[in-house]
Amino acid sequence: MEWFGHSHKSFNFELFSESHLMILAIFVLISVFIFLYRKKLNDPKWRRAEIGAAFSLIWIEIMNHIWMLAHGVWKAGRSLPFELCNIALLLCIILLLTRKKIFFELVFFIAILGVPQAIITPALTYDFPHFRFFHFFYAHLMVVWVTLYFTWAKGYYPTFRSFIKLMVFINLMLPVILFINKQADGNYWFLRHKPKSPSLFDVLGPYPWYIFSLESVLIVISLIAWLILRKWEKSYEERSQV
Repeated sequence: MEWFGHSHKSFNFELFSESHLMILAIFVLISVFIFLYRKKLNDPKWRRAEIGAAFSLIWIEIMNHIWMLAHGVWKAGRSLPFELCNIALLLCIILLLTRKKIFFELVFFIAILGVPQAIITPALTYDFPHFRFFHFFYAHLMVVWVTLYFTWAKGYYPTFRSFIKLMVFINLMLPVILFINKQADGNYWFLRHKPKSPSLFDVLGPYPWYIFSLESVLIVISLIAWLILRKWEKSYEERSQV
């Protein structure tokens, strides 16, 4: 089963390769679909689909850890679910299962502003049709799609308090992640060095200044996104009252 094997010689991922461009096209198409069919998606019958999506994410995460353990590459410094995208995935699963807005508020800005960067410039070794390729893109794409689904179809919108909650959450997690990095010799949140593959970090300055630059960018973009989405929220409320 080469598609589940350890070697990536036959599956070497290249940025903006044919398979990567196909993923990006699917990403855009499904996002547009969610927006165009947002009214039809706001139907109680989709509850089963939400539960199914949650369990599919749990399953693929379990399979990913099985793959790492099977090939002896599981390490505390890189395999624990402490990357922002991993945290967003866990929040996304809980959101699908509970529909509680607090989880939407925490995942929204990470999913909309952070995860797309990972999809466009993925830190990935394995190409299609390897399992790791499917795991990486399925997990990341679903985080964005679920967030868009709850925003456009279910009418969950972030408020200024949502932004404050996110900032508090991230800054409370920051010393925890620094401690875990030190104890496990990890690089969660890229707090010890930049990713080797091309990314947004390359334009944010040298270590450790890019960390502060990134948080500043997150604050500015999050506030802009909140200001834009305020109009969407008002529009949604007006439509709901009709």
